[in-house]
Amino acid sequence: MSVSLRALIVSDQESKFIWDFFDKSRFKDVDVIISCGDLKAKYLSFLTTMVAAPLLYVPGNHDGDYLRNPPEGCDDLTEKMVTIKGVRFIGFGGALSRSPKPFHYTEKDLSRQVVRRIPEICTNGGFDVMVTHAPSYGLGDGEDAFHKGFRGYLAMLHLFEPRYHLHGHVHMNYPGAKQDLVYRDTRILNGFNYRIVDLVFPKKNYKRLSYLKTRYDWVKEYASIG
Repeated sequence: MSVSLRALIVSDQESKFIWDFFDKSRFKDVDVIISCGDLKAKYLSFLTTMVAAPLLYVPGNHDGDYLRNPPEGCDDLTEKMVTIKGVRFIGFGGALSRSPKPFHYTEKDLSRQVVRRIPEICTNGGFDVMVTHAPSYGLGDGEDAFHKGFRGYLAMLHLFEPRYHLHGHVHMNYPGAKQDLVYRDTRILNGFNYRIVDLVFPKKNYKRLSYLKTRYDWVKEYASIG
């Protein structure tokens, strides 16, 4: 038995095809829209209205306007996990940088964000899809410092083994960009511009995780990578 979700994944560049020549029939079977960041709030609100599917998003490093005018009718995965048809989604925004701008984070900042989410992760017995703006370290990230991925995300893949990791930030014409990777048991998808993908999950019963053990394992795994 398995669960399947047809996902419209978007990131970094608004599609002129969607904006100017929207064809509802092309998106009629979409179950969920997932934004990996750096897209205008009004574009996301347009998508969830026209496609008539829930939209889950994380802010990119250029999305400071979200603090004043967040996308209407959409769910911010950095605030809470969302479950659709039994599939658990969690998200982290921003990019790796020492700049104090909104949604620019150091590795230490990211590790603090993960620790804050551990109680929620434990309550839900883990997660199936990790949505981020930046990629994981060494997995489709860029060659320059600003487009390097987070080591903390790599630790998340090791510890929680999600079925999918969806990200943006690295445009497909950048050195090192990969549209589709498989790492251990996780499929990694770069959502640049837009793509429609069928996400398939084995049907499982999930048990609540021990907070103390998970916190300990996270610290140990993160330290082994850093």
